[in-house]
Amino acid sequence: MTHFEPTLASLAGDLAAGRSSSRALTEACLARIHDDKGNGGNAFTLVDAQNALAAASAMDALRQAGAAPSPYAGIPVSIKDLFDIAGQVTTAGSTILANNKPAATDAPAVARLRRAGFVVVGRTNMTEFAYSGLGINPHYGTPLNPWDAQAARVPGGSSSGAGISVARSMAYGALGTDTGGSCRIPAAFLGLAGFKPTASRVPRSGAIPLSTTLDSVGPIARSAHCCAIMDAILAGEPPETPAIPPVKGLRFVVPTTVALDALDPQVARAFEQSLGRLAAQGAHIQELPFPEFGDIASMNAKGGFSAAESYAWHRHHLEAQGASYDPRVRIRIERGALQTAADYLDTLAARAALVETSRARIALYDAMLMPAVAIIPPRIADLANDSDYSRINMLALRNASIVNMIDGCALSVPMHEPDAAPAGMMVCGAAGQDRRILAIGAAVESALRVHA
Repeated sequence: MTHFEPTLASLAGDLAAGRSSSRALTEACLARIHDDKGNGGNAFTLVDAQNALAAASAMDALRQAGAAPSPYAGIPVSIKDLFDIAGQVTTAGSTILANNKPAATDAPAVARLRRAGFVVVGRTNMTEFAYSGLGINPHYGTPLNPWDAQAARVPGGSSSGAGISVARSMAYGALGTDTGGSCRIPAAFLGLAGFKPTASRVPRSGAIPLSTTLDSVGPIARSAHCCAIMDAILAGEPPETPAIPPVKGLRFVVPTTVALDALDPQVARAFEQSLGRLAAQGAHIQELPFPEFGDIASMNAKGGFSAAESYAWHRHHLEAQGASYDPRVRIRIERGALQTAADYLDTLAARAALVETSRARIALYDAMLMPAVAIIPPRIADLANDSDYSRINMLALRNASIVNMIDGCALSVPMHEPDAAPAGMMVCGAAGQDRRILAIGAAVESALRVHA
């Protein structure tokens, strides 16, 4: 993130002072979407220009009358193609739902953003049915990572278009979902902030599920501050930002089990340098084993919750239209058919123990830190082989998915040097610590940005 990219706070200030208008902001976002150089055609599955401009004009009129519903009224945002928007078909990055009836009502998360006055510019592309951390979509194309578009690198998934919409300023915030990193991985790969809340914090109704156990609804935006604003609105709270604590005196724990394994050298270097900067500013950092993290892979050996719960939702669609699925998505969903009821119950029990043990360990610290993603954005060409795709996808998901498995909350903020490969620092907490983690994450983000 650069210093001059507009944030929700700076945009709100411009709108309040009359330096900008919602109409102007929305027209600029739509122009960037339609600019061939920006990859907007792959970032969005639907652009709702007519309704966006109408909403923008309405927000300008309300602001002029002193009746803007929030300071952020009129700011354009994007919605992942997993959420219902009244009058639109929710396709979840797939083609098999194209003939469904349009949604009758907005999903609660969408409705809350609209009630705050945000302008919805369109639906963003995603991994089909949210089942991958890389962001590739054979149906609608894959938006390229602007860090190295020439090498055709992935944007991260599954909220791929959501991340690109913010990175390319086609929107100033994006609504995404996160089942195993789907907000945080694109954020890390694109130099943005991405927040995964406690799963129960934001209503998930009106969104097509991947895993009813692990799904959560969160934002991707320019900064931790922006994520805090959107999180509050999504949770039905006043759009306030938490007070940022000083870094000095904060106690951080770094898990040495799993989370630091097989790191790309560039990620490892960025992480070590970032820890050094935090320590230099007075943070206390302790590295400790978290043996329970070593059990997660065996818990998910048969596909875990995502396979079992997605198969329950998809089984009839697979019977009727299995050939129309992305084969790499279909094969992962079909693993759920091989799980028995006993397997599923065993996974539930193992996860409950994992949550309890992790919560007790994390409670001794202000937050847990780890790289959000173990690797830098891979080239699409490196994923042509299915075995390479599977291995790299698992590496992309590995660290972020730990937080979903422990029912925690986490924010990814940029930790790389300017012009270096993008990498994210993940600031994690236990369930219910969302506002505290957003505040600490903002402090970390600020500390790491000082050198830029």
